[in-house]
Amino acid sequence: MSQTIQLDGRSLSIEDVVAVARRSAAVTIARHALDAVRRSRRTVEDAVARGVAMYGVTTGFGKLAHVRIPPERARQLQLNLIRSHASGVGDPLSVEAVRAMMLLRANVLVRGTSGVRPELPELIVAMLNHRVHPRVPSQGSVGASGDLAPLAHLALAMIGEGEDGSGLRAEGLRPIVLEAKEGLAFVNGTQAQTGLASLVVHDAWVLWRSAHAAAAMSLEATRGTPDPFDPRIHDARPHPFQQRSAALLRELLADSRIRDSHRENDPRVQDAYSIRCSPQVLGAVGEGIAFAERLVAVELNAATDNPLVFDADVLSGGNFHGQPIALALDVLGIALATLAGLAERRLERIVNPDLSSGLPAFLARDPGVESGFMTAQIVAAALVADCRVLATPASVQSVPTEGNQEDVVPMGMSAAWKAERILANATRIVAIELLAAAQGLEFLKPLTPGRGVARAYGAVRGEVSALAGDRPLTADIERIAGGVREGKFDPEAWQDREP
Repeated sequence: MSQTIQLDGRSLSIEDVVAVARRSAAVTIARHALDAVRRSRRTVEDAVARGVAMYGVTTGFGKLAHVRIPPERARQLQLNLIRSHASGVGDPLSVEAVRAMMLLRANVLVRGTSGVRPELPELIVAMLNHRVHPRVPSQGSVGASGDLAPLAHLALAMIGEGEDGSGLRAEGLRPIVLEAKEGLAFVNGTQAQTGLASLVVHDAWVLWRSAHAAAAMSLEATRGTPDPFDPRIHDARPHPFQQRSAALLRELLADSRIRDSHRENDPRVQDAYSIRCSPQVLGAVGEGIAFAERLVAVELNAATDNPLVFDADVLSGGNFHGQPIALALDVLGIALATLAGLAERRLERIVNPDLSSGLPAFLARDPGVESGFMTAQIVAAALVADCRVLATPASVQSVPTEGNQEDVVPMGMSAAWKAERILANATRIVAIELLAAAQGLEFLKPLTPGRGVARAYGAVRGEVSALAGDRPLTADIERIAGGVREGKFDPEAWQDREP
C-alpha cells in the first residue's frame, strides 16, 4: 500500500480506480473536500428545519413522493430505504468490483453536492483501507435511479446490518446511523456499473495492444506482408487509432528475416482481410474503447445522486440515470467482440493447411496421428459465437419500474456483466492466437521474426513450451490468457522491462 489516492470528488482517474481495486492502494480525503461536504450538509439541515419539501428527505420515494414524512421519522425513512433496497440476487461481485464501487461512492460523496455528513465517506475510506468488503449480489440493478440494490448492500454493512455487519466491528470500525437524506444520497448513483466499467476499460486497452502482438506474429507465421501498414495508406484515411494501430504493427514487424525470405518470390499480391485490414479493424476497436473511456472518465467525478445541493438550493433532477455508462459498456462489448472475431480469423489462417502458406495441418508435428491446434480453433470459434450473442446491447432493453415512475431505464449492470464476459472470451481467443502463431514460427526456424514479434514469441515460450506432440491445451491457454491480462504481451509494457 505504498501508493495513496486522495479523493476530492473531481480528479479521480481510471488508473486510480485500478490501483485501489486491485493493488489495495491507500485512500485519503482532501481536507478542502471535507469542508465542502460540511457546507452542503448545513444546507440540508437548514432546509429540513424550515420544513422545505425535499424528495426523499421530507417525502417518500418514487411513486410515493407525494407522501410527506415528519422530521421525527427522518431516520426511520432512511433506514427503511436501505433495508428494502438491499434485495439483490445472484453471485456476488468480485472483491475488486466492490472496492471500485466503494471508492467511487466515497469520491462522489466528497464532491459537496450530496448533503451528507463527512462520517459517511470517511467510513467508506476506512473500510477500503481495512479491506472490509461487503458481499454485494451482482444482479438486481436496472441502472436508474442508479445502482440501487448494489449500493444498498454496501450501505447495509455500513449501518452494521446484514451478513457483513460484523465485519466493521472486527476491524474496530463503528457502524453509522443514517440521518436525513443520507440513505438516499448513498443508493442514488451509478457507482456499481461505473466501477466495473473502469476496470473493463483498463483491461480493454491492455488487450487491444496485446492483440497487435498476436496479429503481427500471425502475419509472420503465415508469411504475410507488412506493406499494407505503410503510413501513407493510413495518413490517407486519418482515423487516429487506425494510424496508431498501423504504427504499432510496423514496430512489431521491424527487421524481420522471415519477411526478407519471401520478399521477391511471393506469388500473392495481397493478404486476406484478417491480416491486411488489421489496422482498419483494430483501429475502429480502439475508437470504441476511447469513446467508452471518455464517458467513464467523466462519470468518475460526476454528481449522480438526487436531489443535489448547490449552495443554498436543493434541486431534484436525474443525474442518477446510467445511460452514459450503459451505452459505453455496450460499445465496449461490440468493440471487443469485433477484436475477438478478427483474432479467430487469423487463427484459422495459421492452422488451416489450405491458407497457412506451407505450415503443417493444425500445426501438428505428425498430422493425422496428431490433431495439434484443431480443437483450440474450435474453442475460439465457440467463444466468438458467445461474444456475438452477448454483444446485443443492453442499454436499449428498458423495462419500466417503480410504478412506471422509472419508465426509461438503462440496464447498466447487465451491460457491465456482458462486457466483462466478452472481455474474458476475447482475452482467451487472443491467447489461443498467440499460442498458435508461436507454434507456427517453430516451423520457420532458423528464420527470425521482427524484433517486437520475437519479444512476444519469447513471452509465450516463457510461459508455455512448444507443442512437440498432442497434449491438453487448457492449461496453456489459461496461462497465456493470464499473461495477457497481466500485460506480458502488451508492447507498451515492454518499454519498462528488460528483453
